[in-house]
Amino acid sequence: MNEKEYLKRVAANIKKIRKAKNIKQVELAYSCGFEKQNMQRIEAGKTSPTLKTLLKISEALEVDIRELLVSNLE
Repeated sequence: MNEKEYLKRVAANIKKIRKAKNIKQVELAYSCGFEKQNMQRIEAGKTSPTLKTLLKISEALEVDIRELLVSNLE
């Protein structure tokens, strides 16, 4: 898996978990201390989130960070 594919996978995992928890994108962004546009770019796979960013997202979603990174969430 190349970097672009991996970013898209992480983005899809974040979006899937967020939707499963009925959290709006803007709410997740606010919980993480991000602008909504930043969360949009992360969920679109258009930016490479840092480890610190992924930790904030995992804490806001109340999941282990590994759930954002694994590829078997389909």
